[in-house]
Amino acid sequence: MATEDKIRVLIVDDVAETRENIRKLLQFDANIEVVGASRTGAEGLELSIETQPDVVLMDINMPDMDGISATEAIRKKVPFTQIVILSVQGDSNYMRRAMLAGARDFLTKPIDIDELTAAIHRAGRVARTEKEKLSGVGLGEVGGGAAGGGQLIPGDQGYVITVFGPKGGIGKTTIAANLAVALRQQGGAVAAVDGNLQFGDLSFFFNEQGRTNITDLTPRADELDREVVGEVMIKNEASGVHILPAPMRPEYADTVAGSELGAVLRFLSRMYPRVVVDSSALLNELTLAALDASDLLVLVFTQDIPSIKNARLFLGLTEDLGIPSEQILLVMNSYDKRRSITPERVRDNFKKEVDVVIPLDEKLVVPAMDRGEPFLLRGANTPTGRAINELAEKVNVKLKAMVHSGVETA
Repeated sequence: MATEDKIRVLIVDDVAETRENIRKLLQFDANIEVVGASRTGAEGLELSIETQPDVVLMDINMPDMDGISATEAIRKKVPFTQIVILSVQGDSNYMRRAMLAGARDFLTKPIDIDELTAAIHRAGRVARTEKEKLSGVGLGEVGGGAAGGGQLIPGDQGYVITVFGPKGGIGKTTIAANLAVALRQQGGAVAAVDGNLQFGDLSFFFNEQGRTNITDLTPRADELDREVVGEVMIKNEASGVHILPAPMRPEYADTVAGSELGAVLRFLSRMYPRVVVDSSALLNELTLAALDASDLLVLVFTQDIPSIKNARLFLGLTEDLGIPSEQILLVMNSYDKRRSITPERVRDNFKKEVDVVIPLDEKLVVPAMDRGEPFLLRGANTPTGRAINELAEKVNVKLKAMVHSGVETA
């Protein structure tokens, strides 16, 4: 590989042995070139200005200028340079501070070489994109395309659909994942976002696990661009859905504010015609932010009394939350006709029509879940698959009706 195509890396660490070990490990990657090393944050800033690296590997604890202060300074002086923080502290507070300072990634010591090189390559791609933008080179829009080609072009606006149910264990994530697939199959790019940041598992329903997740975007929620978001989204080949996972550890959810989640969702709606959010069952700050950013709510419940009671209580709150009745689709999931509670009885109780009834089919749904595969990919012609497609059609009809009637969306 030509020298100019290599990812230029600067190492900043106050321990000489660590600097040398990292340098030796990186020499085995032909796509990476170490352009320098320094022992303090202040030296790292000077060397960054001098060498203009694509990526800086930054120790967080140093004697003069700590890694977070150095990160802020480097990002101001060399805006395209991406910082990967290295720390013995896996504390979520450290991570939040680093990301707010402009760090691209956060790795804990001892460093795994595969994780490190993957982080460098991700950061290097972003640095190259930022460098081209700064030099005035035009770039194709991530998620963009010709008008009418199923993608959004700058200036267009997509829609956020939040799948919510005020009780756990009702199949909300299953519906969100399969709804995203159905919307994708009906035309247009679709993003699926895990809004359950503590214990979300939406990505596992697509058999996807990535190093990137929503916390790579939320610290810079007010200054996102399509290239950066495109790097973070996981592209599921089987379904065509792009996924924004929850953090890998529950404590990282505390680093995300509701306002940041809302800003990310609104930005995604400028990249994707449809954004499907799988929310938490709790009405916390993050769920309220997702609902506030939404154009349409899919409210899920099952036949059991606690689920029906909670759904009815939530419907009583929707006016206070600013959610008009016409922007709610009511979905009864896992319907078993042998049980006495029917959609008609629920309709009479809620004074609202049940829009879609999804039949119980454990032989279809459970094995698909175990495989990490949306059941719609193999079961589109089953009653349950047809119900999901019906839901996707009703989502699209509702959104079109809202636009034609002049209803103001989020």
